[in-house]
Amino acid sequence: MSYQRRMSTVAHVGNTAIGGDNPIRIQSMTTTDTNDTEGCVAQAKRIIDAGGELVRLTTQGTREAENMKNISARLKQDGYMQPLVADVHFNARVADVAAQYCEKVRINPGNYVDPGRTFKHLEYTDEEYQEELRKIDERLVPFINICREHHTAVRIGVNHGSLSDRIMSRYGDTPAGIVESCMEFLRIFKREQFNDVVISIKASNTVVMVTSVRLLVQAMDKEDMHYPLHLGVTEAGEGEDGRIKSAVGIGALLTEGIGDTIRVSLSEEPECEIPVARKLVDLIPECTRLRAEAEAGIKDDTITLQLDAPDWETLQLKAAMAVGALLIDRKATKLVIVPDSGSKFFTLHSSLFTSLSDAILQAARIKFTKTEYISCPGCGRTLYNLQDTIRRIKAATSHLVGLKIGIMGCIVNGPGEMADADYGYVGAGRGKISLYRQKECVAKNIPEEEAVDRLLQLIEADGH
Repeated sequence: MSYQRRMSTVAHVGNTAIGGDNPIRIQSMTTTDTNDTEGCVAQAKRIIDAGGELVRLTTQGTREAENMKNISARLKQDGYMQPLVADVHFNARVADVAAQYCEKVRINPGNYVDPGRTFKHLEYTDEEYQEELRKIDERLVPFINICREHHTAVRIGVNHGSLSDRIMSRYGDTPAGIVESCMEFLRIFKREQFNDVVISIKASNTVVMVTSVRLLVQAMDKEDMHYPLHLGVTEAGEGEDGRIKSAVGIGALLTEGIGDTIRVSLSEEPECEIPVARKLVDLIPECTRLRAEAEAGIKDDTITLQLDAPDWETLQLKAAMAVGALLIDRKATKLVIVPDSGSKFFTLHSSLFTSLSDAILQAARIKFTKTEYISCPGCGRTLYNLQDTIRRIKAATSHLVGLKIGIMGCIVNGPGEMADADYGYVGAGRGKISLYRQKECVAKNIPEEEAVDRLLQLIEADGH
């Protein structure tokens, strides 16, 4: 197996070309309030200085969208010319405004016209369903015209956690539904001959993410569409687990030649994401070779991976990236990692490599040996101190092997992305938290200072 990248059309995002034979681009997202010009400019500079080639900012209202003009002007004044991307949910009017001031606007098909997800099953006749599609068309075409006028690119960003009730009711919670949510919009862009489009399909579940992106590529090829793809495992978490989970999902696709731009979503400072993403891109040729060798050597349902790296993080990423697709496709369900005989890691205790193997198997949803945390990276919508809260929850629950806990900054992907979690902690308002047991909200608008303790009480009351 040799690396051969899928050829796509080229999307022009300001002065940056995405797709075709252009380099794979790396990006991140600010966590600052988009009304805070100084804060956004400072954080965007840190992202760019770390190697970020695009910077996304949340625009939850027209005020934030309009302030993108000031943020952009300040950055360009200081010589930072990288494209800015506005992130829009729930309010299509905000996308219209943002398109006038940003190089790219991300819209989410799950809540662009459809109302927010409520997990209700809806019944449609074929005629009624077509009427819903007509509403999307009617609203989307004026936006496309604004983008065309201002030379603004568009990212169609589908999140597993925010599929509409309409899509869920017809297709179920399936990769097919995720892909159709995207294709409904793409067909309109193609008909309107608007080509500066990038697509993303993200999920916190690596199997769902990889399966859905592969299915999307097939669907696009069938309809003669070849738009560039942005890859990411959303709500990957932090630290070692977040890096391994990202490498499993993103890496599986990169070794198949899929991907034109990537973001590693970590619950850390955004500039910390960039070096990890850069390593994944740089590792593509080697990990493609390792993947082929590992597949050829599978025996007794076991992948044996022998490798070396200049540092421990790179070794973790390389291992996860090399075997991600094999584990997701269940070519094997066991993993043994050993260092090369000449490696500086050769003398390390075998338990470290067993722990790494277990972490990769958990990221591929095969074997759970520790608590699973589904935590978002934060953005300008985040309604509490995310990093501090994650640390507190982890400290109190890390012994609960196999339990899944979602820690989400806001409601955008909250209940949806953590739908398979046992418990959820979701920002509901400034300083207010709602707690979930699976999809059910069991406590609303708890003061932030009480919420972690209340979550722990809920878990304990259920016998964990």
